[in-house]
Amino acid sequence: MKEADVKGRVASGAGVTILDFVLPAGLEASEPPPVRDGVRLLVATATGMRHARFGQFGEFLAEGDLVVVNASATLAAAVDGDRAGAPVEVHFSAELDDGAWVVEVRPAGTSTGPVSGLRAGEVIGLADGVGLVLDGPRPAGQDRLWRAELRAGQSRIEGGAAAFLARHGRPIRYAYVPRQWPLAEYQTVFGREPGSAEMPSAGRPFTAEIVTDLVTRGVALAPIVLHTGVSSQEPGEPPQPERFRVPESTARLVNATRAAGGRVVAVGTTVTRALESAAGPDGTVRARSGWTDLVLGPERRARVVNGLVTGWHAPGASHLALLTAVAGPELVGRAYAEALRLGYRWHEFGDSCLLLP
Repeated sequence: MKEADVKGRVASGAGVTILDFVLPAGLEASEPPPVRDGVRLLVATATGMRHARFGQFGEFLAEGDLVVVNASATLAAAVDGDRAGAPVEVHFSAELDDGAWVVEVRPAGTSTGPVSGLRAGEVIGLADGVGLVLDGPRPAGQDRLWRAELRAGQSRIEGGAAAFLARHGRPIRYAYVPRQWPLAEYQTVFGREPGSAEMPSAGRPFTAEIVTDLVTRGVALAPIVLHTGVSSQEPGEPPQPERFRVPESTARLVNATRAAGGRVVAVGTTVTRALESAAGPDGTVRARSGWTDLVLGPERRARVVNGLVTGWHAPGASHLALLTAVAGPELVGRAYAEALRLGYRWHEFGDSCLLLP
């Protein structure tokens, strides 16, 4: 693909939406990089693009900036199942308040979509004689995600889904990752509270050494928790509701940073969604927890976050609208054009981008 074609497909200035670009074959990262902070880092600012390695991350921030990270840890959220004699794979997406789960049932192997024709009341057989009882689509109006409960006979299983996944689960992976990797490869240095169906991958390249470097530069760090659901939405489908928590201490640090003129840099779309869900119309952040269904985009721009660390998202992903809500379509478009031109790697094991509008 020629450079002009890439820019024409990606840049909003050419009259083409940011969601409209082609990911060339070979740019999907298929395995973890040998060194976490050795991945490439594209730094996109209003004055131009810079190329570095992630280990240099601290060089692009300043004293008084605040980096907000996601302390959610990744679950072994994929298990084998049996649907009337046909092998399937169940992806556990989110635990609901009553102990039930939102799940996605997919054909076994490297499938690209969910099983069709599921019915309320259907039971998917799992290990240890456990059955997954499908209650109905959640949210209503689609048939990819279902509310479901684990049952052993007529009773819920001891320890719930978390204990079952610890015994029988493995990390969710998609077709571009051809082999299974241990759960440790899907954890970030910040992960402390298990609950994410898929890794909050923007935080993956961080190391203890990078955190130490940030602190010595006068850059503060603060946590939120947002448990990610499955990321296998159809192109253009909005993100699903997710459970989150913004602590009081983080809210205070965010407000103090903004008042002092520092930048609030979110590590990932998960952190951005959590902070913006806790922000008032004037951008003041307050401690908050629960579920967020916030969708950032042209109708709801970012009020708090003015810097964003992100991986590279697939065409049609709802994450792209969130990026433009923080950095604007022009800067995001130029960053994606540059990444495609220079062969940056995509997805959870791929390269990174720092948007500093």
